Amino acid sequence: MAAIDPHPGPPATSAACNPFVLKTAQYWFRIYDLACDPLYFGKAGNYRFDSPSGKYGALYAGADEYCAFIETFGQNLGARIITRVELGRRGLVTISIKRPLRLVDLVRSGSLARIGADSRLFAGEHDVAQRWAEYFHTHTNNYDGIYYPARHDPTRPACALYDRVQADVELLETKSLSDRSFRKVLGSILDQYNFGLI
Repeated sequence: MAAIDPHPGPPATSAACNPFVLKTAQYWFRIYDLACDPLYFGKAGNYRFDSPSGKYGALYAGADEYCAFIETFGQNLGARIITRVELGRRGLVTISIKRPLRLVDLVRSGSLARIGADSRLFAGEHDVAQRWAEYFHTHTNNYDGIYYPARHDPTRPACALYDRVQADVELLETKSLSDRSFRKVLGSILDQYNFGLI
C-alpha cells in the first residue's frame, strides 16, 4: 500500500487561493459547559481551526442541534453512553447573527479541490488545519470563518467563527440539555446516533 503524502499547507499569498464563500445569517447551535461562557472564542490552540499563533479566537457551532451534540459527545469513539449528570452540566445555546457572514465554504461540491485540499482539512490532524485557518483569517478577503462538514457526521455542517464577528453574535436562546422542553429533540438525537442515556 502506497504511503499517503502529507496534506499540503496553504499557499504563500492570498491571490493563490480563491475558495467558495457561503454568505449566511442562519442560526447556529452550540453545546457548552454551563459553568463557562456560551460564546467562547478560544485561543488555546486545542481545536481544529484555532490559531496556531494565538492571533485570533475561534467559536465552534453546528448548523443544527444534532451537529452540536455529536461534535461535543462523539469525541470518545465507541463510547455511546451519556449520563443525566452530564446533560445537567451542559447547555444548548442558539446563536443569532446580526449580519450575513462570509464563510470559507468547505462543504460545497468542488470546494476542497478548488483550494488544493482534501477531507483531512476537517477530519485529519489539527496542525495543518490550523495553518489553513490562520491563512484564511489573514486573507485579503477578510473572511468571517470556516464552514465545514462535521468530523463525526459529515452530513451536518459546522462552523468555526473568527473573533472578528464577536460584536455581531448574540444569544437567542439558552437552555440546559436536561430541560424538559428539549426532551423530544434529545430523544431523536440519541436515537440517531445510537446513544444510551443512564
